[in-house]
Amino acid sequence: MTTTNQLSTRGLDLRYGDRLVVGGLDLTLPGGAVTAIVGPNACGKSTLLRGLTRLLAPAAGTVALDGADIHRMPARTLARRMGLLPQQPVTPEAITVEALVRLGRFPHQRMLSPWSAADQAAVDAALERTGTTPLRDQPVDRLSGGQRQRAWIALALAQDTDLLLLDEPTTFLDLRHQLDVLDLVAALHAEAGRTVVMVLHDLGQAARYADHMVVLKDGRLAAAGAPADVLDADLVKSVFDVDCRVIPDPETGTPLVIPRSGAARHRPAAADPAHPASR
Repeated sequence: MTTTNQLSTRGLDLRYGDRLVVGGLDLTLPGGAVTAIVGPNACGKSTLLRGLTRLLAPAAGTVALDGADIHRMPARTLARRMGLLPQQPVTPEAITVEALVRLGRFPHQRMLSPWSAADQAAVDAALERTGTTPLRDQPVDRLSGGQRQRAWIALALAQDTDLLLLDEPTTFLDLRHQLDVLDLVAALHAEAGRTVVMVLHDLGQAARYADHMVVLKDGRLAAAGAPADVLDADLVKSVFDVDCRVIPDPETGTPLVIPRSGAARHRPAAADPAHPASR
């Protein structure tokens, strides 16, 4: 079977107890691309990511990686192909950055095998790539939010997978650190051809950094495709209940959502000096 790192779902239902969160989802996430999953709060974005990574078993339907059901794969095999940065990961108490990143090598370890030079090289490369080498001996719980996110991304990189899934990697970060993390994700994709799937809230950032966008509403698929093809004012109104304009980003040309605030909607139109009657 050809490895393309393509994730797909067919008839996927995801539940928490009796509550259906994601229903009847047929979806294909292209391999070798950056996909952003967006939608309103509580629409099922993080639940979908949990389903895609086998953290949540389907109530119905399937999740496949390159056509193979992920629930039929050995856990270690899946971990060698798929890396995950969960939302608000729990950091082991007093663990250092390097010790945290070393955990990413667990899927590659064999029983009774010693820590190898290849393992250490992978950890060193992950620290270097995320700019966390100077922090390697620092306790993770003493880092800033942006530094902590980079340390967790380094763990995922040390896992050395071609598929990386990130659940809201910019949450609780200020704008600079949001852009730092997203620029790092873009570089990892561009340099190594990694397939990236990430849950984001900011539609402008999703459109700027993603090749493919998945829009969810109430646990159902509202739209999927290239951001320029799916992101328009009608979609934003339908999914987010926000009146807006969608214009080209002046920096990138990607779709940029400009909300119409309540104040703007009720403000009298400015007079046009070319038409005295409008004054």
